Amino acid sequence: MMKDKRVVITGMGIWSCIGTTLDEVAQSLREGRCGLGNDPSRLEYGYHCDLTGIVPEPDLKPLLHRRLRTGLSQEAAFAYMASRQAFEQAGIDEEYRLAHEIGVIFGNDSSAKAIIETDRALVQRPDTELLGSGLIFQSMNSTVNMNMNSIFRLRGINFSVSAACASGSHAVGLGYLLIRQGLQDMVLCGGAQEVNTFAMSSFDALGAFSKRVGEPLKASRPFDRDRDGLVPSGGAAALVLEDYDHAVRRGATILAEVAGYGFSSNGGGISEPSDDGSVTAMMRAMEAADITPADIDYVSAHATGTPQGDRFEAIALDRIFHGHRALISSTKGMTGHECWMSGASELVYSALMMRDGFVARNYNLENPDEDTAKLNIAKDTVEMPVRTVLSNSFGFGGTNSAVVLKSM
Repeated sequence: MMKDKRVVITGMGIWSCIGTTLDEVAQSLREGRCGLGNDPSRLEYGYHCDLTGIVPEPDLKPLLHRRLRTGLSQEAAFAYMASRQAFEQAGIDEEYRLAHEIGVIFGNDSSAKAIIETDRALVQRPDTELLGSGLIFQSMNSTVNMNMNSIFRLRGINFSVSAACASGSHAVGLGYLLIRQGLQDMVLCGGAQEVNTFAMSSFDALGAFSKRVGEPLKASRPFDRDRDGLVPSGGAAALVLEDYDHAVRRGATILAEVAGYGFSSNGGGISEPSDDGSVTAMMRAMEAADITPADIDYVSAHATGTPQGDRFEAIALDRIFHGHRALISSTKGMTGHECWMSGASELVYSALMMRDGFVARNYNLENPDEDTAKLNIAKDTVEMPVRTVLSNSFGFGGTNSAVVLKSM
């Protein structure tokens, strides 16, 4: 078994509140377009905050047979749309998929809608035989990778990563490790997040959401002194990861290199952030990529707009990048917090910035606090070459992930 292979991205796809194509999303990032709004059905359901990312529902009828649609949860439907784009960009058609082994690893940490619908159906008519087969495949945490495996007929590694808001990043990191070790030539990686009314009620109960319900475009304020909580969002992002030599042999266009992956756990309270844990993940990713903080052009911060989370990440970033040139921003001011999807989507966003030569602004940063003021944050869109990116993702349970991308 050969080891230490190079890992590259040859295809990407996105389905988000700021766009459903790569070019549309790139334009939104460059121009500072926010995709957040209000969902009144949340208030009717009992939420205190009705803010959310406005993610369009895909029309799958022209694309998939009913038999394949039956088992798709909302997040799996989003993932299908993103994965179609990624395979198309990578030049991977059905004939190729049937002739070669391709893996699939997706980050996903909930499937609430199907579980609620199952319960409601049984309350109305207490007979499990009436449920049908689709709800079981929609309700499992592995709903995304199971469905992508079945629809695209993939025969490689096949599992989900459930790691809260670091799920999508860890999925890419694990795909990177498998290819680097020579265990797979190609893996479809990504993250997916449902946005239905049922998905985020427990987060609302925690008081984690912004209270700026009357001004949705100003509600998500990562790193800003006046932030008061996150805005939930979702969709899906997909990346085709591939062994570099394999990609060259088949004549693929290489979009970027996944050069390093780092991880850590905080070892503290279940919702307690840690600058030490964040630093460990970032440093491991850079060490794996054989680079130093001085080599980083852009840091895609995790910052969600929560007072404590942003503060500890700002402290960690200052510990590593103080005195260095790296620009820092969080795209969540525009997208909201895409939760299980965010680690993958922010890698797509970063790769688009690499492609088009800009750094997206930290939307809604008007008044930096004392920790943020120490950072080199992009308050406006900056036109510049972006060759090396560090992308951070942190989650409940103290899970941390960091991924380094390099331009080719």
